[in-house]
Amino acid sequence: MKFSNRITEMLDIEVPLVQAPMGWIARSQLAAAVSEAGGLGIIETSSGELDAIREEIKKMRTLTDKPFGVNIAQAFVRDPEIVRFVIDQGVRFVTTSAGNPERYTDQLKSAGLTVFHVVPSLAAALKAVHCGVDGLVVEGGEGGGFKNPKEVSTMVLLPLVRSQVDVPIIAAGGFVDGKSMAAAFALGAEAVQMGTRMVSALESPVHENWKNAIINAKETDTVFLNRTHSPALRALRTEKTTRLENDVETNAMTEFGTALDLYFGGDMEASIALSGQVCGRIDSVKPVADIINEVRVEFFETIAGLSSRYLG
Repeated sequence: MKFSNRITEMLDIEVPLVQAPMGWIARSQLAAAVSEAGGLGIIETSSGELDAIREEIKKMRTLTDKPFGVNIAQAFVRDPEIVRFVIDQGVRFVTTSAGNPERYTDQLKSAGLTVFHVVPSLAAALKAVHCGVDGLVVEGGEGGGFKNPKEVSTMVLLPLVRSQVDVPIIAAGGFVDGKSMAAAFALGAEAVQMGTRMVSALESPVHENWKNAIINAKETDTVFLNRTHSPALRALRTEKTTRLENDVETNAMTEFGTALDLYFGGDMEASIALSGQVCGRIDSVKPVADIINEVRVEFFETIAGLSSRYLG
């Protein structure tokens, strides 16, 4: 069975699965593995290390000839030259996030790029569509990373947005396998984005301590931080994040500490390990190719099973 919808055609990919653009993590090693396996790898810019990112994009082209994209995280990359930077890399697909879709959409589309904007609410989705984006990444509050302080679950947000817009939707937040992908499609998506599942993948560059923390986590082992600040965060439960969980005075962004000591040094208390609630459903480290192939197989098995059970 093969996938065929607007997103597979628009992005020229085999499997409508996009890897989340996680700072320092979403670089060539991981993104190339995703693209090679038939999904769409994304290179991050939220780290702000544009010289390093330029080199990562060059590496991508030595590791894969498959399509890939770049994310522009507006809240973290404030240099207006970021658009020219992305255009100059010859990238054809970009997601914009953590900011106003009015800022870059016209410039990117005028250069021939396909633009999807990440949205956490119906109002944000309608604004992005009005600005002329080609599609949306609709992100529920159960996902990891930076969030709207007023989070809404994917189960509510995705069908709500789909009922009001016609553009293609990539669903994010809560997706980890073929069954959850099938659920996303039933609710109106044409692709899913996976973050935490990819953090725990074999090709993910993060320290084994972080991967093991995901594997050992229960579904209740994430915390939602910064409800009275912005951006909010969803992260793994540690001593640090448990202390911050009900602290309405402290902005958790000031407690990020030495992120690279966590990401690549394995000190889980050195910073905040961003993670979605799907950590509770991940029980092993697997190669990206195995993850994506399992998603593909299980997706078609799931929809076939539903069809035979309820329409047979």
